[in-house]
Amino acid sequence: MRLLTQIKTDAKGIHWGRDVFAGIVVALVSIPISMGYAQIAGLPPVYGLYGSLLPILFFGLLTTSRQFIVGVDAMPAAMTGSLLAQMGIASESREAMIVVPTLTIFTALWFFVLYLLKAGRIVKFVSVPVMGGFISGVGMTIVLMQVPKLFGGTAGTGEVIVLIKNAWEQKGSFHPLSFALGLGTIVIILVCKKWIPKVPMTVVMLIAGAVLQMVFHLDEYGVKVMSEVKSGLPGLMLPGLSISAETGLSFTAVEVPGFFRHLPDLLMQSLGIAAVVMTQTLLASGGYARKYQDDLDGNAELLAYGVMNVGSAIVGGCPINGSVSRSGIADAQGVRSQVTSVTASLTMVLVLCFGTPLLKYLPVPVLTGIVITALIGILEIGMARKLWKRGKNEWIIFMMAFLGVLFFGTIYGVVIGVLLSFGEVAMRATIPPAAFVGRIPGHGNFYSLKRNSAARPVKNTVIYRFSGNLFFANVDLFCDSIEGAIKEDTLQVVVDGRGIGSIDVTATERLVQLHKSLRERGILFYLTEHDGSLNDQLRKMGGESLIEEGVVRRTITLALRDAGLEKPYALEERVEEESVGKKDVEALDRLAEFEWVFGEDAQAKMEELAEDMAEQIAAAGAQEAEVEARLLDKEGVRTSWGMLGRFDEDAFWDFMEVHLEEMAKEGRITPELAAKVERHVEKRREFGQRKVEELNPQAAMLLARHGDVIQNYIRHKHPKEYEEFLKVRKRAGKS
Repeated sequence: MRLLTQIKTDAKGIHWGRDVFAGIVVALVSIPISMGYAQIAGLPPVYGLYGSLLPILFFGLLTTSRQFIVGVDAMPAAMTGSLLAQMGIASESREAMIVVPTLTIFTALWFFVLYLLKAGRIVKFVSVPVMGGFISGVGMTIVLMQVPKLFGGTAGTGEVIVLIKNAWEQKGSFHPLSFALGLGTIVIILVCKKWIPKVPMTVVMLIAGAVLQMVFHLDEYGVKVMSEVKSGLPGLMLPGLSISAETGLSFTAVEVPGFFRHLPDLLMQSLGIAAVVMTQTLLASGGYARKYQDDLDGNAELLAYGVMNVGSAIVGGCPINGSVSRSGIADAQGVRSQVTSVTASLTMVLVLCFGTPLLKYLPVPVLTGIVITALIGILEIGMARKLWKRGKNEWIIFMMAFLGVLFFGTIYGVVIGVLLSFGEVAMRATIPPAAFVGRIPGHGNFYSLKRNSAARPVKNTVIYRFSGNLFFANVDLFCDSIEGAIKEDTLQVVVDGRGIGSIDVTATERLVQLHKSLRERGILFYLTEHDGSLNDQLRKMGGESLIEEGVVRRTITLALRDAGLEKPYALEERVEEESVGKKDVEALDRLAEFEWVFGEDAQAKMEELAEDMAEQIAAAGAQEAEVEARLLDKEGVRTSWGMLGRFDEDAFWDFMEVHLEEMAKEGRITPELAAKVERHVEKRREFGQRKVEELNPQAAMLLARHGDVIQNYIRHKHPKEYEEFLKVRKRAGKS
């Protein structure tokens, strides 16, 4: 069994105690949740507890997930209840208790079909933003379902509009004491989670709520408490069938009026429930697997879902789903194996056998507050913030999946998110990374002109790097970008096509047209650096002329040689390459590496590093020798990011001096310490400039331009400190 594998890989069982404790907590919290959802599904409340026995045990023994917990849950319960209403069957009636487990066994059969079809692979096609938005949407939906129970109302079902309407309509049942208990539970757990995270406040609040009821009899003041249920374990049954000595095997579903007429609805509803359970549970458990870098076998999970629903059906229960709220509670306890599920199942056995009289002491608002805090913990707020900062497209996908679940339900939310994911893939293919490239003086390679301020275009030449396959949807962008870069003096266009792995007929025709158009204007056109297989594709697609007329070339260098350009190439802005040695090339290669790494954020990141270094010096109050040691090692400035190149180091000193002036004015460092640091900075700056001039006088010109850019940035961001900075430079005779 998979559980044994998890236990064996758990180092010396160090998590067992934690997992067992978490299982007890999950079982206790499941009591009100399961009983409530059982009623929504049209069953007596005790069947919610029955659904927390065999299904959780079977799932725990078969699942490949270490953390995820299942149980009687909102979505399948609501879908089951709606089917009963459609069939005209009263909740908790004998007919309901026949139809519901029959629906559950049909759901299990669908899972076995999905398992044979290997449908579990669907989770691999769902991106992290979709998964995060989906889990957050489900969590927020269940929070909204639970809100009325905080103030004395009853839980709702449906999407966000219906849930808000339900909460508003129950405003007349608002009970201040219930609300205070529920809200107080949430606040206490969240605050303690931050300040004393190792204390299991979930259990503490459960006990506290029971004690309050025992001592103060809260129910006499209008606070709802758990209802009593009968003790004992459930009997086993065959859904829709009965076996007796008198009648033998008989089909009890015939006792339900119109059962066969509703059979197609029953089959389709069970398929819908299986789809909901599969998407919600696979996505949510997949989220935990990614979080802890565990392996999740999606197809094996479908088998586990089928078996757990068989377990629910034979005790007369409704379809079982992955529980986001229970999993959140388990994760908060740090579980690392399905010992938690097994413990939860065994705990429920004890509750049913011996603990049912104690249920009447559990206040519903306190239990609801516990559930809501668990759900708050699974909301991916941190992911949403990161996506907003890193890439708006993925943030939009996250929000659409989140809002899709809230407004349209689980299935539609997933569909929207998946469609957006594929849309993003299509967009990336349509607009792949591309750049115009040039040369850095003294260096042999080609670099992005936008990403490297030291790079210069080759004179009379456009070199365009395209990093994606060429096809009908992006060939217009490709051609328009080249046309837009052509100037009056352009004599040749070279495409760096190392990222082009395939091409279609439409793109081939456009390349032929582009070549013809450029040739008529006296401009040579080359396609270079690509894999040889692209030439085979061009021949098949009707682009033989590109090969026969010498358009395709193996390298950029060969293309430029064919155009009459030899090394060293003439660069624009009258910056010519000079012959330099190997060591000089390596040094020039690192002139502005920081800019290449951080792009548009380079200046802000550089300032952040310089400010951090200045803060370290101020905090240390170091002696002169210690200042020098802190600032430099043998090679230059070394930061947490790495060793700075010459361009980067020069910019670093500018930012350092500005922040030193700022701290000296604020009295955070002494003038003497500031002067010591300034002396070291000026010494190092002179050394760096001298080294660059030795390497290449043209590079020194680029360094001066780079310094102007940095100083302009400082002048706008720190105008007052910039004036002081100029005074210091003037005193040092450097401006």
